[in-house]
Amino acid sequence: MADIHLSLLENIIRELSLQMGHPVKLKRHQSLGGGSINNAYVMDTSAGRFFLKWNVSCPEDMFLREAQGLRELKKAAPEGLVIPQVVLFTDSGNPPAYILLEYLEPVHLKDADENLGRGLAQLHSYSATSFGFYHDNYCGLTPQANTWNQSWGDFFAVQRIGHLVTQLRNKEMYSSSENAIFEKLIMKIPVLVSKESKPVLIHGDLWAGNYLFTVRGPALIDPAAYYADREMEMGIMTLFGGFSSSFWAAYNEVNPLPGDWKERNKLYQLYHVLNHYLLFGGGYGRKAVELARHYL
Repeated sequence: MADIHLSLLENIIRELSLQMGHPVKLKRHQSLGGGSINNAYVMDTSAGRFFLKWNVSCPEDMFLREAQGLRELKKAAPEGLVIPQVVLFTDSGNPPAYILLEYLEPVHLKDADENLGRGLAQLHSYSATSFGFYHDNYCGLTPQANTWNQSWGDFFAVQRIGHLVTQLRNKEMYSSSENAIFEKLIMKIPVLVSKESKPVLIHGDLWAGNYLFTVRGPALIDPAAYYADREMEMGIMTLFGGFSSSFWAAYNEVNPLPGDWKERNKLYQLYHVLNHYLLFGGGYGRKAVELARHYL
């Protein structure tokens, strides 16, 4: 965890004071662990407690895109599913970049898993007319191409799997024979996805570290949001686990998944495995090849 820049704290306090129309004082700040990309802090001020993320080397618009995703989720979220309020963020200029959010007090209340399942199920009913989003954004540090598309099969093949395969090929992270496996799968994807795909808002990067149980209810954080087939959401959720049987029962009670969704689940896991290989290297590369071969 990097030491926080004092100039960053001073700038945030200055911006908070301007936003609130009166002087704000910093009482204390404390670093938080758990992030693999950004630095995280809690800031206690005379105006309340806030959650701060910052980074000295991320794309300059990364926190702008996160803020836009959070605001879209907040617009769509049902009562009981918490999306943190965006307070401040940077979208350009000199590093470090940051986003400041309301602080959500963690607590695990009775029925928390079930409430998360119901909340996500209702969120997945918030629809659009096409697949994509109003702008490109990021999954981790990886750019996501979100140009609107009427076809989920084409969107997923080209703007998700194809986009990552191109980046991996350019970095020579796969052999020519392995690249050929992915190219063959990309051509086949439109016939593998569901014929009933509908564009609904998804979190986009919903692993166990990107939800919280808070005093106000379950909360979603760190989105890579866009409109997709909701089975895309289940790709990373099943890849790393962290969702109980109570969660799944509550989700299906509100918005039942199709009976054959698990047949396509490894296809959606592939996107996140490829992304992890691009970001972190290691055994994710071999795992991605195995997933691709499963559908050939």
